[in-house]
Amino acid sequence: MKIGIIGTGNMGRILAEALIDGNAVSPSSMIVTNRTLAKAAELANAYPGMKIGSCAAEVAGKSDAIFICVKPHDIYPLLMDIRDVLADHQCIVSITSPISVSQLETIVPCSTARAIPSITNRALAGVSLMTYGERCSDTWRHKLDSLFKAISTPVEISTNITRVASDIVSCGPAFFSYLTQKFIEAAVKKTEIDNETATKLASEMLVGMGELLRKEFYTLPALQEKVCVKGGITGEGIKVLEKEIGEMFEHLFEATHWKFEEDLAKSRDQFGID
Repeated sequence: MKIGIIGTGNMGRILAEALIDGNAVSPSSMIVTNRTLAKAAELANAYPGMKIGSCAAEVAGKSDAIFICVKPHDIYPLLMDIRDVLADHQCIVSITSPISVSQLETIVPCSTARAIPSITNRALAGVSLMTYGERCSDTWRHKLDSLFKAISTPVEISTNITRVASDIVSCGPAFFSYLTQKFIEAAVKKTEIDNETATKLASEMLVGMGELLRKEFYTLPALQEKVCVKGGITGEGIKVLEKEIGEMFEHLFEATHWKFEEDLAKSRDQFGID
């Protein structure tokens, strides 16, 4: 199977690296391009055998699965540019949440899917969020599922939970990285620990916590219960969190959904449908 990646920015590059490092595909079976070709060349130099396409249409014409890894509002003009080189045996895969598979199907003649990755996929871990178009063949569903199983746990989702699922899976690492950094900064400010030591301890704590959850030793509530001894120090810290977090996360989801609605409106103007 020939894999094409159009757009080698952050997520496009992560997707390419994960698919190759996860042995889902070989470098020689992948062709990439980017508006700034130097970025595509930088990726190809790291994986001998990977090909560079001079433009999106060339990549689309030489690939079986074409991953669209550009900004949401660049997708419509890109699809209009490549649709004449597409055939029904191919599959277009968008990795961005504001563009629906239904919108993709209004332009391209082939199977369509949306696969929202996470930066955690770079470590061959985490979740990939899958949504398939009505015309997506069973063959392509199976092929895409196999590809993403090599780098993640693929989870098929319905359209109505796209944003919140993306917030958890795709945005979540940034949100919790920010919280962890604030945790570290407070430790340094209020105690004699240095930033390097606090960062190492916090990072290893997160890795260990992830392993406990992955191996199903504990659920999140059970983990908290095990650590939080009644009347102990952890309990005092939990009291502070309960008091000060308040509706912070509710406001977070309100903000991301507001921005999502704004992006949906723009894509609706381009495609003419939701």
